[in-house]
Amino acid sequence: MKIAVGQLAPVLLDREATVKKAADAVTEAARNGAAVVAFGETFIPAYPVWLARQNASRFEADDVKRVHAAYLEQAVDLAAGDLDVLCDAARTAGVHVVTGVAERAHDRGSHSIYCSAVTIGPDGSVLSAHRKLMPTYEERLSWAIGDGAGLVTHRVGEFTMGSLNCWENWMPLARASLHAQGEDLHVAIWPGCERLTSDITRFAAREGRSFVVSASGIIRASDVPASFPERASWVHDEDEAFYDGGSCVAGPDGRWVVEPVVGREEIVYADIDRARVLEERQNFDPSGHYARPEVLGLTVDRRRHSAATFIDGTPG
Repeated sequence: MKIAVGQLAPVLLDREATVKKAADAVTEAARNGAAVVAFGETFIPAYPVWLARQNASRFEADDVKRVHAAYLEQAVDLAAGDLDVLCDAARTAGVHVVTGVAERAHDRGSHSIYCSAVTIGPDGSVLSAHRKLMPTYEERLSWAIGDGAGLVTHRVGEFTMGSLNCWENWMPLARASLHAQGEDLHVAIWPGCERLTSDITRFAAREGRSFVVSASGIIRASDVPASFPERASWVHDEDEAFYDGGSCVAGPDGRWVVEPVVGREEIVYADIDRARVLEERQNFDPSGHYARPEVLGLTVDRRRHSAATFIDGTPG
């Protein structure tokens, strides 16, 4: 099976344009034979690169509020059909898509942002949206804490595919929850940096005896439009690259299938063979013959948590 990573720069804070860019990449990747196409963390409408650079921890700062309001305005509401163009591209191409989105959660009042890994099926339906369990460091100034509802896997050809957002790929129990569901193709999505992907991709592949795809993005100063709110407060070098890719693929023996690709926008391709999974599971299967569930167990709450439960009466 051929897989692809759209290592691309978003059209910052322009949801519609970024969705169109992703859809075009899906069409191109499918034309080249890909069955799965993945994009980076909150690719739509952008990873919040400005948080650390803007000193966003300043309380009640008007400039910080203005940028957040613009980000929230362009975040993705799945219930409103904000990904319909991308879903249509997936359906037309007959491929699975995994993309990071800044999700404006309709079921949580629509005014908080969740870092979500959204999986779209080849019929164009949204199969799952996994909200990041714990945003990392300054991300907590922008994103809310997710839940376990999206800790699911999906059948893709002969493979069983799961996904996690950025540093939650380092969470042993999050990985174990996917291993237990038979995952043998793991999609890890990142904002875009070889430093983030180079170690964990090979480690997670070796641990899970699975193929691991790390999908990263690109964000350069030149990608930040002049209209971006408070741009001058955090973009100081017009030649700077804030995130420069690092997309890569490792096989179930921990060896590179595709080494990290750095410094350029491109669609990265890899051919994977499930027979290699079966070979490497001969001596280690993390949830099968090497597991001891009677000694070590894991309970996963996959309910979608909401702020209120409403019980309405029936008239008469």
